Amino acid sequence: MSEFDVNRSQQTDKSTTGRWVLSHLSQHKLLIAGMFIGAFGNAALAAVVPVLIGLAFDAALASPADMRTIGLMALGVIGSQAVRAVLQLGRNFSSAVMGERLERDMREELYASLLGKSTAFHDLQPVGDTMARATNDVHEVNLLMNPGVNLVAGSANFMIMPLLVAPSYHPQLAAAPLFFIITYILAVIRYLRVLQGIADRVRRAFGALNGRLAEAIDGIELVKSTAQETQEIGLFNENATGYRDAAVEQGKIEARFLPLLLLGITQGLGFMHALYLFNLGQIAVGDVVGYMGLLALFGFPTFISLLAYSRVSLGLAGARRILELMNAETLLDENAAGYQGEITGAVQFDQVTFGYVTDSPRAASC
Repeated sequence: MSEFDVNRSQQTDKSTTGRWVLSHLSQHKLLIAGMFIGAFGNAALAAVVPVLIGLAFDAALASPADMRTIGLMALGVIGSQAVRAVLQLGRNFSSAVMGERLERDMREELYASLLGKSTAFHDLQPVGDTMARATNDVHEVNLLMNPGVNLVAGSANFMIMPLLVAPSYHPQLAAAPLFFIITYILAVIRYLRVLQGIADRVRRAFGALNGRLAEAIDGIELVKSTAQETQEIGLFNENATGYRDAAVEQGKIEARFLPLLLLGITQGLGFMHALYLFNLGQIAVGDVVGYMGLLALFGFPTFISLLAYSRVSLGLAGARRILELMNAETLLDENAAGYQGEITGAVQFDQVTFGYVTDSPRAASC
């Protein structure tokens, strides 16, 4: 065997990064259910608000105004949002707990793996880079779940609500939501493909920065005895510049997030379509108001996904670095064919003394 095995009650699939993360998530099925139920309920009740406002708008335009309907719609908004707040709390709580447990379990698994590695492995592996993976990269996996996957799940449910509710006003009004969903998915796929490479670069740059810093501090006697302070400062600045450049490149990619443009196009096309149907007498003014409120729900996945997908990419990059460290082979041989048994006998000390100062023994002879 290439390394000592450390007994663990939970075994994970370390064949790929995705399977490794999923094998950890599968241990928290109840929390996953709580997150997705809360996400769906939150989005569904958010879609209730524009529908009720549209109905209240028609009641206000009636002659005379139907104040009873307006009051009922107002109570409906208050009640639905109170329930929505509870569901949103459940979603956020489930994802936060899951993220913390994921970080704890992965750090424990990584630590157990590092203890089993040979000294030759640790001699070749920079301590600073190992520390960066065991601390910062593991925490990035926590952020992968919360806010990453938490916001992705929430935004996905916000995406489907306009498509589900809009046809209730008129079947043709499903066109704008469908256009946004299709183009949004294509844009996000391209965005993630580009972001994955730069996310890996950011994590590698941070590991190099942290690794060189740890080596300089750990060997500070050598640095000072050879008067290498200036050279070490130069190397640190070089690594810091590399990390900064990678982070800036990531920011440039995020700034070109295409769904921001798609949101404006969708709302413009949807508004023109709704006004066209209103002029034909096929929908009422309240329907136009409610429909535009539904299209406004796309604003949440558009703006929040800029943060969410960045967190997911950085979290997966961190998970890849952790798994790479655990799967690294060492030259340590357990000698599985050797003899194994209980040690018997005893060690006896005879006429042995110990003390910090000469002629002042701290322990009597045994």
